[in-house]
Amino acid sequence: MSVVLVAGFMTLLDVSIVNVALPSIKASLGLSSGELQWVLSGYALTFGLLLVPAGRFGDARGRRTAFIAGLAVFTLASAAAGLATSAAWLVIARLIQGAAAGVVNPQVSGLIQQLFEPSERGRPFGLLGATIGISTAIGPLLGGLLIQIFGASDGWRWIFYINLPIGIVAIVLGARWIPGKPREERARETLDPVGVALLGIGVVLLLLPLVQEREWKGPAKWLLVVAAAAVLAGFVAWERRFARRGTGVIDLSLFSVRSYGLGALVGLFYFGGFTAIFFTFTLLLQSGLHYSALEAGLAITPFAVGSAAASAVGGRTVNRFGRPLVVIGLVLVALGLAGTELALHLVPGHGAGFATAMPLLVAGVGSGLVISPNQTLTLAEVPVRRAGSAGAVLQTGQRIGTAVGIAAVGAVFFNRLAHHDGNWSLAFEGSLLVTIGFVLVALAAGLADVIMARRSRA
Repeated sequence: MSVVLVAGFMTLLDVSIVNVALPSIKASLGLSSGELQWVLSGYALTFGLLLVPAGRFGDARGRRTAFIAGLAVFTLASAAAGLATSAAWLVIARLIQGAAAGVVNPQVSGLIQQLFEPSERGRPFGLLGATIGISTAIGPLLGGLLIQIFGASDGWRWIFYINLPIGIVAIVLGARWIPGKPREERARETLDPVGVALLGIGVVLLLLPLVQEREWKGPAKWLLVVAAAAVLAGFVAWERRFARRGTGVIDLSLFSVRSYGLGALVGLFYFGGFTAIFFTFTLLLQSGLHYSALEAGLAITPFAVGSAAASAVGGRTVNRFGRPLVVIGLVLVALGLAGTELALHLVPGHGAGFATAMPLLVAGVGSGLVISPNQTLTLAEVPVRRAGSAGAVLQTGQRIGTAVGIAAVGAVFFNRLAHHDGNWSLAFEGSLLVTIGFVLVALAAGLADVIMARRSRA
């Protein structure tokens, strides 16, 4: 459990840690705005692309094999990214890094399902939720600290080098401690290559215009979303046909289970708002208020602290309280973000970091009660043999939610920035309303699950 959580932390950390290093990377390698976008979004794109196929492979051929192979590639790609001397080199390394992270992460939730009985999974999923929350929130702080220590010109390279010793130790211990899958069980599983290809093409067509929303001008890019819908419809039709003679890449019957379907919806919309907070808030602090990378990271720390503390509590109590715990968490997040909006309005300027500390702490506590309990409840009724692919589908929804959230919130942020003549505070306050909207949609899905569960019991 320790090995897979450390690996999960490392791969998810690289989603957010790069944000505060972008100015240093741009100055060091002379990247254009489009190339900088690919350093960020390329990782997310290949991460989302590999999640479901890798989860299916882990279910079929063994999670230890997939975990170690993905972690080895991730470690090598991190070294390559740290050694980059050109934009193309860094972008390619980030694409490979994201793909490897997409291979590793489904094995984490799959191994929890495999190693723990249903009644025991609350605590490990609580630790996983804390890992997700802390890695996302503490990324800017750690990145800022490394740049402060090693200097603005080369400090960004250490955000990649830090993965090397951790990755090597995790590979060695993973090979020693993670159980393999018996050969006779591996031989009976099919991998559904047609389904994998259709899903991969559909995910790329869906994510590409979202991650490139600011770079590709004009409405033509949204035709790719229409194409994605057509390909994914073909994928669903193929999976229904394939299920009659084998095990498909996704068990579509899972979505008929209320806890899984609505839990996936909560994750989709919550991550649409959750990750966009750090994207726009970091821009406000560094570009608008001229915080250093370290100061920007420190300003976000209250969210990370609240999330870590509440995740541990949520993991221990989720089996007792169920989905209402997630609803309480979503309410706290919405209230914390509304408080952040009010604090920025009342205390404009350089004092924003102090003014937002308490509301961000409240939002972080709420987040800790959402991520891990929702993961536990959503996967509670999933058979162990489908745990990897079910967890991968859940994470793919979260990655799509992240891309949609950053595209929508980012569009509002930069449009308001231009409309208000470069007023970063007003731009952030407007974009924060969109973030709150995503959280409220997730809240509606959580409330629907609570109401339907009570009706079912009645």
